[in-house]
Amino acid sequence: MKNTARFHLPGLRYNFPLNMMTLDLMKKNPEFFREGVEIASFFGEFPTSLWAGGRYCNDDQCDGPFIRNVVKTINSFGIPVRYTYTNPSLTERDMSDPYCNFCMRVADNDMNQVLVVSPLLEDYIRKRYPGFKINSSTCKEIKDIEALNEELSKDYYLVVLDYNLNNDFETLEKIERKDKCELLVNSCCIPNCPRRGSHYSTIGRENRITLLNRKNPPNKQMPVPGWTCEYGEKNTIYTIQNYSTFISPEAIWEKYIPMGFHEFKIEGRTANLFMLIDTYCMYLMKPERRDEGRLKLIYSLQNNKVISVGRPRKAEWRG
Repeated sequence: MKNTARFHLPGLRYNFPLNMMTLDLMKKNPEFFREGVEIASFFGEFPTSLWAGGRYCNDDQCDGPFIRNVVKTINSFGIPVRYTYTNPSLTERDMSDPYCNFCMRVADNDMNQVLVVSPLLEDYIRKRYPGFKINSSTCKEIKDIEALNEELSKDYYLVVLDYNLNNDFETLEKIERKDKCELLVNSCCIPNCPRRGSHYSTIGRENRITLLNRKNPPNKQMPVPGWTCEYGEKNTIYTIQNYSTFISPEAIWEKYIPMGFHEFKIEGRTANLFMLIDTYCMYLMKPERRDEGRLKLIYSLQNNKVISVGRPRKAEWRG
């Protein structure tokens, strides 16, 4: 693993076509990609999941055949599915949620993973689905080095670091298990965002209310709390590069890998498709091959009817 960068890529629902085409391009054109790049997992959830956190997907939900196909297809490449079940406000009653338990059963093959923040859910999964690897979420916002080393000493497969530690090399050097750390390289949040915790809590409430509304008649629909962020909603891979939390592709190989870090997370489960393409190309591909790689990905998406290029409507000249 000496010179390996293992990337965790976003999306089990909306980015599934792009992720599969990225894998296909890596197989057919490995010369486009940086030496040592590996895909470590695809993370996210099948919306709308009560246990999920991090992103709200409106009133979307997936059917059983789709979920089975996605898990089977990703696993067939030797890549784990990693559920992002980080709703911080779960209760004992929520553990019996039929949809989330169905998703867990579909992926219960000793290959897949779950990212958690709730001790209640963590305990439930460890007892009910012991074949899953458990990861500790960045949502815990652990910044103290002693608390972080204690977290790393626990039975977690990986611990996703608080993004504010990304370029705090004095603290990073003191980490005792760098091999168990995962760094979020492209966070769209401003450094030390004061609303990050409340955003996670709001998403949990949005998912819960959305699912309750499905059972309620039209005259008893509850309003879903909205969220507007003045800090990060308009950011792109290009506007975040001056943040102290940004990790560049060059820094991954020049700084972090030599220190012993090998796990890197790219966020973007609900990101604009074209912005995500640029992000993948920036981190995974050689700089001199990015343009051609980007074009091949766009062509693949078009040929598979994921995107379409419109033409002007037929018309005729009239004087």
